Amino acid sequence: MSSAPTAPAAVERIRTLALVGPAAAGKTTLAEALLRQSGAIGAAGSVERGSTVSDHDPLEIKAGHSLQSSLLHMDHDGCRIHLIDTPGAPDFIGQSLPALQAVETAAIVINAANGIEPMAARMMEAAGQRQLDRLIIVNKIDAEDIDLPALLADIQAQFGKECLPLNLPAAGKVIDCFYNRDGQSDFGAVADAHRALVEQVVEVDPAFVDRYLTEGDVDAAELHAPLEQAMREGHLIPVCFVCARSGAGVAELLEIIAKLLPNPAEGNPPDFLKGEIQGASAAATPVHPQPDPAAHVLAHVFKISIDPFIGKLGFVRVHQGAIKPGAQLYVGDGRKPIKVGHLYLQQGKNHVETPVAGPGDICTIGKVDELHFDAVLHDAAEDEHMHLRPLPFPVPVHGIAIAPKRRGDEQRMWEIVGKLVAEDPCLRLERAVQTNETIVYGLGELHLRALLERLREVYKFDVDTRPPRIAYRETITQNAAAQYRHKKQSGGAGQFGEVHLRIEPLPRGAGFEFVDQVKGGTIPGQFMPAVEKGVREALAEGVIAGYEVQDVRVIVHDGKHHPVDSKEIAFVTAGKKAFRAAIRDARPVVIEPIARIQITAPESAMGAITGDLSARRGIVSGADSGRLGSVTVSGQAPLAELADYQNRLNAMTAGQGSYTLALSHYEIAPPAVQQQLTSQHKVQEEE
Repeated sequence: MSSAPTAPAAVERIRTLALVGPAAAGKTTLAEALLRQSGAIGAAGSVERGSTVSDHDPLEIKAGHSLQSSLLHMDHDGCRIHLIDTPGAPDFIGQSLPALQAVETAAIVINAANGIEPMAARMMEAAGQRQLDRLIIVNKIDAEDIDLPALLADIQAQFGKECLPLNLPAAGKVIDCFYNRDGQSDFGAVADAHRALVEQVVEVDPAFVDRYLTEGDVDAAELHAPLEQAMREGHLIPVCFVCARSGAGVAELLEIIAKLLPNPAEGNPPDFLKGEIQGASAAATPVHPQPDPAAHVLAHVFKISIDPFIGKLGFVRVHQGAIKPGAQLYVGDGRKPIKVGHLYLQQGKNHVETPVAGPGDICTIGKVDELHFDAVLHDAAEDEHMHLRPLPFPVPVHGIAIAPKRRGDEQRMWEIVGKLVAEDPCLRLERAVQTNETIVYGLGELHLRALLERLREVYKFDVDTRPPRIAYRETITQNAAAQYRHKKQSGGAGQFGEVHLRIEPLPRGAGFEFVDQVKGGTIPGQFMPAVEKGVREALAEGVIAGYEVQDVRVIVHDGKHHPVDSKEIAFVTAGKKAFRAAIRDARPVVIEPIARIQITAPESAMGAITGDLSARRGIVSGADSGRLGSVTVSGQAPLAELADYQNRLNAMTAGQGSYTLALSHYEIAPPAVQQQLTSQHKVQEEE
């Protein structure tokens, strides 16, 4: 931890950007090269050696790629640059998407050798929806057998003609084509690229259009304001070429960041909404923060990191006002203020103290338990019900059941996994009461594997894992009736209770109904709750396969009691046994959960997806073409057939497919499934 304070920067001298895009695009190596070029570090580290500033976590070093976003900062040409390096694997998009709310510019990094990969398109679209300035960085331009002009044509075909190069490769180097109009590049004359840029920029300002038409050119030095407007409106998406490993284009990219990217007053601020109900954006009032350090504080937590030794660390983007150590801030709707202790600028794992964080600054606040992901920090009563527009996170549906290896550690397991879930908005922890399991859900096998490894390596806690049990149910298909007399005499007061009941099937999803039709007091009213309790116990235990019984009406219509020996326990037993006797005559069946599934994937994989879904007893109900060559397939399938679906989807889509699940309804399971489940239950009962 560094105790040397770093001076705050004026708003117009701040730049914020996030490096996003697919894995293996070289984002971390590029971040390292920019730090080295700016003088923030003495020598560039290596991903292979595990020595980069960004990938400082031991698990990242072991994996050889980023698992979480990392915050960096550097100074160049009088500008303070805040840089967020994000993971590229789709499973870790819960770390990448929040970074977009903390910056003015999304820098989509493309591997020149791989071309436009789905994750690049996904982040490009997410940044566009957030109305961020977008910058495309083509990395690894020294790779063999690449065609950079063809790649630029692909970029323009997929993302629009507004994608124009700010610089161009030329014989292993990179030359500017915004301020410079002379020379030759690998693409041809620099003048042609310069002219295309100027024409695109001046279109947003009629005064410059007139000058351009009259004079034939406009000095690029005069185009800062229209350039910022063009980027802010998505009318221009600059493309830069670089090789982070060799250093080609790194100095030029640093110049572009400092000279051309927006400051916090020039970008589009995030969507803050004022309203008491989280997510009720239709009824909420939009609030646009002003990057004024003298205004009241408005900031938000875009990342939480919990270290077993340091504690909770909140990564905060300041949008309005200024935060200083010792300041008192409110967290969302909290009534009790928190006190800011130390305030840091983060450099990977290192904390650099700063005396103030103003508009545009990205800082960290430590040891405040009240902080949580997406929390809004403020110091004014009028911001009490302020929240950010929710991000469109994919729903975590890939689950594993976990249990501690040591009995008695259940509570500790819940607390530790809860901390890991708090760090990642795409992880979910829940207790499945129906199957008596603790289940953690993520976006895929890689996502959950990283969680389990962190649990083991960082917290020294081992768990057993298995696929979650399917929540089958039982029900009946016809009416039936039964009666049962419970009589027990063992000296002294005995036990006596007799119950007569009928059962009827209910529509699927109706649940359970208990009807009291006893007349004449044959079962006194004080014993009816005991009868219902016995019936509910039988419902929970199941009859033919050990699963809960649902969609049944139980009508108790007669019975007998004894003035001395009748007790609650007697009627609990009688109700339970009568129900079990009746259900065996009501043609009981096992019913299975059917899930609604929505799959988003490259359009080229549609045939494989629909065929696979049909092979899993699924039904395809529709398919819609999306943007950027994607397709969304909707349908239904038994939940039991989708247990390993993420792995199969990864195989069909090269890891670029995602899906969401929601319970639709229950249907009678096929005879083979019925037979298997009932046979297993018989074996368990005999044991």
